[in-house]
Amino acid sequence: SLSVSLCACSCCCSSSSSSYQASLSQLHLLPLSQSTLFPIDAMVSSENGTPSPPKFLIYGRTGWIGGLLGSLCQKQGIAYQYGSGRLENRSQLEADIALAKPTHVFSAAGVTGRPNVDWCESHKVETIRTNVVGTLTLADVCQEAGLLLINYATGCIFEYDEKHPQGSGLGFTEEDKPNFTGSFYSKTKAMVESLIENYDNVCTLRVRMPISSDLTNPRNFITKISRYEKVVNIPNSMTILDELLPISVEMAKRNLTGIWNFTNPGVVSHNEILEMYRDYIDPNFTWKNFTLEEQAKVIVAPRSNNELDTSKLKKHFPELLSIKESLIRYVFEPNRKVPKLHDADLS
Repeated sequence: SLSVSLCACSCCCSSSSSSYQASLSQLHLLPLSQSTLFPIDAMVSSENGTPSPPKFLIYGRTGWIGGLLGSLCQKQGIAYQYGSGRLENRSQLEADIALAKPTHVFSAAGVTGRPNVDWCESHKVETIRTNVVGTLTLADVCQEAGLLLINYATGCIFEYDEKHPQGSGLGFTEEDKPNFTGSFYSKTKAMVESLIENYDNVCTLRVRMPISSDLTNPRNFITKISRYEKVVNIPNSMTILDELLPISVEMAKRNLTGIWNFTNPGVVSHNEILEMYRDYIDPNFTWKNFTLEEQAKVIVAPRSNNELDTSKLKKHFPELLSIKESLIRYVFEPNRKVPKLHDADLS
């Protein structure tokens, strides 16, 4: 059977996070920034011309992001409904919209494969049907209905190159064209991005290696690498969901569109994350590294490694924390099991 969850590289997850709720209150969203807004017909009441309260139609109910979005809507008192139609079935999507009468549509659905994106290499038609045909169909249906679509996409469509060398701090921008097609999954996501950017009603969020405060979730990037026998050690841009999901809701309220690098600023390596895991969670935790060449022997498709430039997102949301700061505030401090050292212990 197909696995439907967040399309955000090979580290996507498929269950909701209970511990996520506690950290939502820590984010203080900023006033409306100057931006180009999408004229959403459904946002205005036909009776008196006043703005209608938001109502979200969400696709990806059984996925990690989809579940968290529902919890976030409950937390913020936003009306929401999950879509039941399949993304590639136009009539089902139109029926969902007619029934829900949403002001915005969120897509956190897509084929990522189980246990990872290697599945897509041997299931190419199924991957195309949902990730390409389905995503484009939803965008087109929303366009005709005058609705903004928040599309959780992936930033795993780039790899370090001569212009963006590892460790340089030079990240790929929203204007850069994908240069990584090592996996069929990434190839389909790059293909969709190049087409969907022609729709002025779509907000494309490039998510990478998503992490949340729920360290029991098997799709959490931290949980995954903490269970691997060996890991590579490469700095990457990553997405802390506890901080960035509320921002995506705010982006919808502001009717922001276009492509956005949707990660925390900066990069963090596998070893740096596992060092935090050891220092905060399990002082006896150990791990082993191996090279990309050694990794290639145990996976079917190559993996994307890159840094994304987050200047655009940071401009609109200045309070956005760097990846390492966000990891500590939203993930490791709330889960701390190793006692803090007191001043007396340091003397």
